[in-house]
Amino acid sequence: MSSSTPGTTGKKSPGTTGKKAKAATEAKAAAPSKAASRKAATGAKAAAPSKAPKAESHLAMVRRARRINRELAEVYPYAHPELDFRNPFELLVATVLSAQTTDLRVNQTTPALFAAYPTPEDMAAAVPEEMEEIIRPTGFFRAKTKSLLGLSAALRDEFGGEVPGRLEDLVKLPGVGRKTANVVLGNAFGVPGITVDTHFGRLVRRWKWTDEEDPVKVEAVVAGIFPKSEWTMLSHRVVFHGRRICHARKPACGACPIAPLCPSYGEGETDPEKARKLLKYEMGGYPGQRLSPPADYPGKPAPALGDG
Repeated sequence: MSSSTPGTTGKKSPGTTGKKAKAATEAKAAAPSKAASRKAATGAKAAAPSKAPKAESHLAMVRRARRINRELAEVYPYAHPELDFRNPFELLVATVLSAQTTDLRVNQTTPALFAAYPTPEDMAAAVPEEMEEIIRPTGFFRAKTKSLLGLSAALRDEFGGEVPGRLEDLVKLPGVGRKTANVVLGNAFGVPGITVDTHFGRLVRRWKWTDEEDPVKVEAVVAGIFPKSEWTMLSHRVVFHGRRICHARKPACGACPIAPLCPSYGEGETDPEKARKLLKYEMGGYPGQRLSPPADYPGKPAPALGDG
């Protein structure tokens, strides 16, 4: 039987009790709370890299691209070239003028131009300074005047005053490249062509159809995705979508009808109400770009120069 000091059996000394209480208090203060632990865990989870998306096969991309085209055909059944023209010559001239400006500005300028020079022969004989003054609103008017005089003279001298219906002939004309040639062939002659303008190029890259920057290479890639019969209307639909919804700086993702098919969804405004305020032309209730739009166009005609 062990002995113990009287009065201390079963009791802790005051000094020991105080030290342990102090240590327990300090340990509790140093330990994170449950809420803090949960927050830290959540933060760590959020900071962890997400699982990389599965790479899309070429076949899957082609199927998605064709579905986008079908969806756009339903959204824009009235898609069309947004330049006013009555014949191949007017379309050729208007397309040359459209460089570095809007189709609206071209459409507001060409009525006076074609009133003064209705044929290639008339335009080839124009006084440069007088033509420059007419097309000044389109910008780069001196360079454009030089191109118009040159192509008009070539049409007069080499093609009997008629616009040729072959790509290889069109691209030989001053100021005419593949884009302009495809616009004319597709819309004046019914020859399928892909028009790779600024809108078309950025959208097909945004949709991951290609990462090519060169327009000729973009054209070749897209031509391999779609049947030839779709080329011209595909061009119109993509350009329509780029001008109305899928803007360069702030696409209206929340109002986009093909959002589920877009790998770049979220680059723009995703709130539906805010996105709807970004829509342009007939999609937003505003006038279009043509002063004389096709009969099936649901929007308002554009105002003439000086009217608004």
